[in-house]
Amino acid sequence: MNIHEYQAKALFASYQVPVPKGGVAFSAEEAVSVAKTLETPVCVVKAQIHAGGRGKAGGVKLAKTRDEVAPLANEILGKILVTPQTGPEGKEVKKLLIEEGADIRNELYLSLVADRASGSVVIIASTEGGMEIEEVAEATPEKIIRCLVDPLFGFQAYQGRSVAFQMGLPKEVIGQFVKMLDNLYRLFIEKNAMQIEINPLIITGENRLIALDAKVGFDDSALFKHPDINELRDLDEEDPLETRAGQHGLNYVKLDGKIGCMVNGAGLAMSTMDVIKLAGSEPANFLDVGGGASKETVKQAFQILLDDPNVKGVFVNIFGGIVRCERIAGGIIEAAKEVSLNVPMVVRLEGTNAKEAKDMLAASDIELIVADTLWDGAQKIVAAVG
Repeated sequence: MNIHEYQAKALFASYQVPVPKGGVAFSAEEAVSVAKTLETPVCVVKAQIHAGGRGKAGGVKLAKTRDEVAPLANEILGKILVTPQTGPEGKEVKKLLIEEGADIRNELYLSLVADRASGSVVIIASTEGGMEIEEVAEATPEKIIRCLVDPLFGFQAYQGRSVAFQMGLPKEVIGQFVKMLDNLYRLFIEKNAMQIEINPLIITGENRLIALDAKVGFDDSALFKHPDINELRDLDEEDPLETRAGQHGLNYVKLDGKIGCMVNGAGLAMSTMDVIKLAGSEPANFLDVGGGASKETVKQAFQILLDDPNVKGVFVNIFGGIVRCERIAGGIIEAAKEVSLNVPMVVRLEGTNAKEAKDMLAASDIELIVADTLWDGAQKIVAAVG
């Protein structure tokens, strides 16, 4: 789960990570009110969406006087920002962060990321902070510094000093940098974060470190332990179909293809997506109904698939184990009674009670194509979709 920049900065402040003064605004009038509370007449008007690259997309503007805040706020609010992380459809700006201006001497990059390969938290830092950090990582990877933190021992001050020395930071800020890393690591562990990113982390003219930006993502599986974090969720920033799926305990990720997939088991779901590509088309989603799905869960999954306008065909690929095949068939039949099935559907059922499930589907009025194998099913749905 991701949160907005203004929410992340409030978390930073609670962990003694220095951030600029500012506040959130939902209208131009509120933006002006926030600007009046700031100490500097120069302030920054920043779009709040769950995506990077806002500056390049026109979502970050500098107001040199307070009189410029309202026009800039009106310009950004309601705008559709298209960045590499939003996709071509972009995201609408519904809120702003108004912050005081900063005296920027240097821009740095700093992040903490969970690394599954090493089972560690990785500190990633660079002296090349700012909007071009992706290009820096690709063109000059030697400028990216990495440090592994073993969770058994936690962050150690010497690791912070080592990163600071490798970056060539001024001696006046090294102590601040080590303390900031210590606080960020505490936040990362205590709140079950998956990523913390500051880009840019600035050094001011007075040799102060300030997190000028903040991005924090959390482990969805740990949110039950953190109701305070869960309250920060903004459903407007999430795909509505993915939100519906989560409410019914379904593992669903929307993709860009046109063949909807209903599968049980993550491994089988990945294989199904691969075989659809091999057969010449693209999957419209990853959907795992799980090992203990009920008839109602299957019905909801089917409705979610058909509510995606990009879906031109459905491939149901079930291997009956814990989830018996007749339960899947019952869910499909129930969903077909409520939803108009106007796209071709291929069904492949194997395993526990597969014969009973096939008999149930044959006795229903649903138009479907039966497949015997995974490859057979993929070929048939791709041919049916065209």
